[in-house]
Amino acid sequence: MSLRPAHTGAWLLAVALLITTSRSNSPEPAIPHFTDITASSGISFHHINGEASEKKYIFEAKGGGVGAFDFDNDGWIDILLVQGSTLERFRQGDNPGPSLFRNKGDGTFEDVTQKAGFKRQAGWGMGVTFGDYDNDGFADIYLTCLGPNILYRNNGNGTFTDVTVKAGVGDRRWTTSAAFGDYDQDGYLDLYVCNYLEMNLNHLPARGSGQFCSYLGMPVFCGPRGIPGAADVLYHNNRDGTFTDVSEKTGAVDSKRLPGLGAVWADIDNDGDLDLYVANDAEPNYLFLNRGNGTFEEKALITGLALSGDARAQASMGVDIADYDNDGLMDVFSTHFAGDYSTLYHNEGNLVWEDVTLKSQLRKTYGLLVGWGTRFADFNNDGWKDIYHSNGHVYPFLESSRFEERYNQPGTLFLNQMNGTFLDVSSKAGAGMQVRKSARGVAFADFDNDGDIDLIVANMNDSPLLLRNDRSDSNHWITVKTLGRKSNRDGIGARLTAVTGKLQQIWEIKRTVGIYSASDPRAHFGLGSYDRVDLLKVRWPSGRVEEQGLRRETLSARHLQRH
Repeated sequence: MSLRPAHTGAWLLAVALLITTSRSNSPEPAIPHFTDITASSGISFHHINGEASEKKYIFEAKGGGVGAFDFDNDGWIDILLVQGSTLERFRQGDNPGPSLFRNKGDGTFEDVTQKAGFKRQAGWGMGVTFGDYDNDGFADIYLTCLGPNILYRNNGNGTFTDVTVKAGVGDRRWTTSAAFGDYDQDGYLDLYVCNYLEMNLNHLPARGSGQFCSYLGMPVFCGPRGIPGAADVLYHNNRDGTFTDVSEKTGAVDSKRLPGLGAVWADIDNDGDLDLYVANDAEPNYLFLNRGNGTFEEKALITGLALSGDARAQASMGVDIADYDNDGLMDVFSTHFAGDYSTLYHNEGNLVWEDVTLKSQLRKTYGLLVGWGTRFADFNNDGWKDIYHSNGHVYPFLESSRFEERYNQPGTLFLNQMNGTFLDVSSKAGAGMQVRKSARGVAFADFDNDGDIDLIVANMNDSPLLLRNDRSDSNHWITVKTLGRKSNRDGIGARLTAVTGKLQQIWEIKRTVGIYSASDPRAHFGLGSYDRVDLLKVRWPSGRVEEQGLRRETLSARHLQRH
């Protein structure tokens, strides 16, 4: 299936596969089953992050990033896993680099780390994002670290070159998440970097030594409260391989130096340009609204997105933005710490969001979980976006304690009930969903190109979890990959609208989602029983719009066509 360009400014490449039978008329959404295929996948990786049995310092409990991207443009989504370190190695400036696994297209992956050219690094690895910052057609890698971050340029031949110094993006503080987005619509990806805390290795706080260094009466590492926060940075792409810090100039400035953990670019106010939402830990969140002239205005508090519905600053970590109820307005979901609930904000229109966690029936499942990576995605292809998030505590002693909370926790899957509410189906979603780990970042992708969204979950001091989505329903779907000409090559920020009958879905192209991690940038639409798309509309970052009706005969193509 292909879409011919309606103009010379941008073009679209699409993959569409059709399941030809009709779905059953079940009274509730079909529950997908997730199978743990890690052992047979060829992915051999064990995360290192301080001691597994004891976390003396807060940075030993953070990190665990994972990314899904097609680094060699062969149509199969590959996997990058971020490696952590130990304090001894970090003091020596000799930390392990990431591991890259190439998707062979047969359900297995091969380790191509050595060929890729990744070396040992000065920073303690935390997270990852991707973006074709130089518009050469190949996705580049940005690694976030405690210590200097790293920008790897994709050479297009399976190798990568460290261009951090030339690019000017080697922030030496503690960075958690980062996100590429073209905020000024000049066709080049800019970069937002979330910084967390200021850490002085010569004066590390001892466990149990202060007001914020105990949990349930037990001594634990200190923070984030009681440790100074580090300011985030917005880098503008100079279109010559370099970036400039424009945080102050643009107004997207972390003036309060709040501890940032997650960031998402999205056109949250539907005005055609990218806004920025930042999830802060135990502090109010940020919403930087794009004014359309290269500047931003921070509006989280007045819009209802800074705090919970009962006016509390939550320990916000992973975050995603999407239209879960198909009303054309962008909603927000953010994961939080134990003893609280992860929050769903519904867009009421006119720049007002309401905390509907209780109303949507999400709130009743929380209390003992610590949520991290998350995404709105249609896991059963019924046309309505569901919610997944990973879980895992930060204090290992809980696994064998008298307390009800546990260090290792299963993931959570909520199915969209199509009426504004969600149903927790985690216990029914297959054996893979029952695996208990201290999970962190998650990457979402259709790794086997079979039309449904799979997961890879990074786990603290452990191997990852690759979960294949084995749906039993017969719902239809399309997947679309955007390629910009006038717009940035990735098409990040493009908004796709798919109309099937009375149902209208929105998908915005982005890579960074959740926390520490980046996902498959292709748009994915479940179609339910429909075997056609009445209208597929693409609004590019450049402002150009193209439309195409997709009938059954065009949906059934199993190859790529370029025009």
